[in-house]
Order: sequence, then structure tokens, then C-alpha cells
Amino acid sequence: MNPEPFMRRAIELARNGMQRGDGGPFGAVVVRDGTIIGEGWNRVVADNDPTAHGEVTAIRDACTKLGNFDLTGCEIHTTGEPCPMCLGAIHWARIGRIYYGFRIEDAARGGFDDLKFYDTFARPAGDSPIPASELLAQEANLLIDEFLKSENRKNY
Repeated sequence: MNPEPFMRRAIELARNGMQRGDGGPFGAVVVRDGTIIGEGWNRVVADNDPTAHGEVTAIRDACTKLGNFDLTGCEIHTTGEPCPMCLGAIHWARIGRIYYGFRIEDAARGGFDDLKFYDTFARPAGDSPIPASELLAQEANLLIDEFLKSENRKNY
């Protein structure tokens, strides 16, 4: 199947969102069996939400429509190579294929600092610009024990 029409739809969504002032040049569609099941575009500015990237909004849309967080068997078509957050969301959604338009290096021309985040995440544990400290680990671990006994565990 030709993936180009899906990428063109992602580009159209990105352009429309950009023109409305919703956010940057990022749009995405989630496709299963040749049908778009989720669409999204960058809504960071419109929603005041730093997580509202095109891929994330498309994944949210697909999951809402399917009533399921598991997008196994799907592919995502996104205007830009996914940032680390979006890549994480794609993995968590179990999407099996990524098509992207421009690269991270291209996004940097527009002022998007994804390369900085990739560099940060490549550092050894403990070498982060944001300090992180373990706190109340014993109490927090009780949550895992409770989860292991929970009926809701079967949903995962």
C-alpha cells in the first residue's frame, strides 16, 4: 500500500493547525489496515500543553475512537521525525511502523530543540540537567504490591 496519501494528510493537518496558530509544523495520522483511525496536529500553543505534539494527539484520537490503548497493527505517519516523548508514546501504544517527513536536524532550523533532548537522554543515569531524587520509596512500592493484587491488573 502506498503510504504517501497518509503523509499528505499529516502535512495538511500540520499546515491547517499552523495557520490557526495551534502550534508548530507537526501533524500525524495513525493508520490500521489502510484506514486512518486517528488524526492529530501540534496543539501545544492552543491547549497550553507541552505534551500536545502531533503524534501524541493522533495517538489519543485513535485510542479514543478504538476504546483501547493498544495500537498493535497500526502505523503512524508524521510530518517530523518523532521527538523522544513522541517516540516513547509510539512505543507505549505498540505502533509497529513510523513514517516521517523531515528529520530532527531539519526541525532544529525552525527552532525546535529535539536534538537537545536526545543528547540529554543519551547521558548516563544521574547526569541530567534536572536533579532527580528517590523519595518515600518504601511507601511508593506499596502501590506496586497493591497493583499486583488488583483486578485492574488484567487490563495491562
